[in-house]
Amino acid sequence: MKKALFWLDSSLEEFLMAASLVLMTLIMGIQVFSRYVLGASLSWSEELTRYIFVWAGFLSVSYCTKRCVSIKIEQFVAMFPRRGKAVFKLVNHTFELVFFFYLMPFAVKYLMSAIESGQVSPACRIPMYYVQAAPLVSFLLVSLRILQRWYIEFHVAWKGEEGAAPAKEGKEK
Repeated sequence: MKKALFWLDSSLEEFLMAASLVLMTLIMGIQVFSRYVLGASLSWSEELTRYIFVWAGFLSVSYCTKRCVSIKIEQFVAMFPRRGKAVFKLVNHTFELVFFFYLMPFAVKYLMSAIESGQVSPACRIPMYYVQAAPLVSFLLVSLRILQRWYIEFHVAWKGEEGAAPAKEGKEK
């Protein structure tokens, strides 16, 4: 159980995005083969690939948050000492968390309207709430990752702990 939780924490987004990329490549490869070799186009391939791409895009937000890759003024942050950087990051993570908490009710409304409408996709007949659940799932994952980053930076800022950051931390941009 511990290994499974560790794997989910360390590799969930990477695995899902890689699986999405492989799946999109396979589906589009089958589409190209069908169109140019068999002379028959598949009606469902582009639609399904588009929906997988939407999910991968939303998952990438969580991945970037986990790796602490975001748009920021690196020269400004670099001026601070280690603890100052951590405090700056705490403030930044707090704003990010507030922003995603603000977005969550809208994502819930969006999802609920899709569920209530009963709409299905034209070619695949997939319920649209599967696709429209992507923002809510993403915002929840992002919030979890921000809380994790906030915890790490808190330990650096107030306790001065060097080892609080995970060993596999990404390069900050």
